[in-house]
Amino acid sequence: MHVIRFGPPHNEKPGLLDADGNRRDASALVRDIDRHTLGDGALDTLRDADPATLPEVPRDARWGAPIARPGKVICIGLNYADHAAESGMDIPEEPIIFFKAPNTVVGPYDDILIPRGGIKTDWEVELGVVIGKTVRYLKNEDEALAAVAGYTVSHDVSERAFQLERGGQWVKGKSCDTFNPLGPTLVTPDQIADVQDLDMTLDVNGQRMQTGSTKTMIFSVPYLIRYLSQFMTLEPGDLISTGTPPGVGLGMKPPTFLKAGDTVELSVAGLGTQKQSCKDA
Repeated sequence: MHVIRFGPPHNEKPGLLDADGNRRDASALVRDIDRHTLGDGALDTLRDADPATLPEVPRDARWGAPIARPGKVICIGLNYADHAAESGMDIPEEPIIFFKAPNTVVGPYDDILIPRGGIKTDWEVELGVVIGKTVRYLKNEDEALAAVAGYTVSHDVSERAFQLERGGQWVKGKSCDTFNPLGPTLVTPDQIADVQDLDMTLDVNGQRMQTGSTKTMIFSVPYLIRYLSQFMTLEPGDLISTGTPPGVGLGMKPPTFLKAGDTVELSVAGLGTQKQSCKDA
């Protein structure tokens, strides 16, 4: 099942893709795709529906993020060994955890705003994992995978000057407006044969920058979910961004960063493709 949301910002409606890839309006079945409806079985309701019987979404309707504003956006740093190497950092012995502000989440085709004072805005294609139920102290990786509502493409945009040169934690460089395009769809786990074997790519202005696969993660998806649950309660609608493969602008020689007018296109196999234009805030 491929779940979508559509419509103006802050007024999105839920929907589904039909067998032909057309968007269908499911707002008569569930109110939204958020922490409340996910916890109340929204995906089960949608799974019982025949998308072909639902109204078509207007072709010009905006694509929203496939989940509403999450309670938490939890990010995993340096989760690919080759990305750690290009960043000049050691491979972590335990997952590196940081947060992004939840209001960074925008639609998959919305603009990226280069923040005021930002001079090193960078790209990062990532696998996003959306939690589907409240869990804590998970005992094993099977329980961890059972907590997943679905997977999606997550663009962890970063302003490196804020992140690395302004002191303190990384959050300043991760939480600028529009710094987490998400989607286009939320794909339920039954549609993914092996979450640890998904190809990932990212292009800037048509030039391939990142090529990778989730098979080279240091810490796997179920490991990360179980690990996080030892420190915090995970709730429906929480988003985990699981790290990026090599090819970020920071690691290029010389380093290269986004500027107004640039276009970024990124994809994860089976989950779809995003595309954003960059503009000055």
